[in-house]
Amino acid sequence: MKAIWNGTVLAESDATVVVEGNHYFPADSVNMQYFRSSDKHTVCGWKGTASYYDVAVNGDVNKDAAWYYPETLPDAKNIEGYVAFWRGVTVTE
Repeated sequence: MKAIWNGTVLAESDATVVVEGNHYFPADSVNMQYFRSSDKHTVCGWKGTASYYDVAVNGDVNKDAAWYYPETLPDAKNIEGYVAFWRGVTVTE
C-alpha cells in the first residue's frame, strides 16, 4: 500500500493494518521528512487519544492529514504508533 499526496509518496508498506476502513502504516514505512507535529488531538473510546501530523510537500501544507495513536488502549495495541491518513491523501495499492 502507498499513501500519496501532492504527487509524493508519504508512506509505503505491505504490512498495513486496516481498522474501520483506514490503512494504518507502520512507523518505519513513513517518510517523516514530510511530517510535522500538529497540536490537534482526538479521543476514540476504544483506541485512545490520537495525535496528528500536518503533511508538507513542495511548499503545500495539508493540515492534520495524518494521525496516530502513540499509546493505545488494550484493544488497539496492533496499531500503536502506526500512521493513518485522510484529507485528500490517497491510499492505494
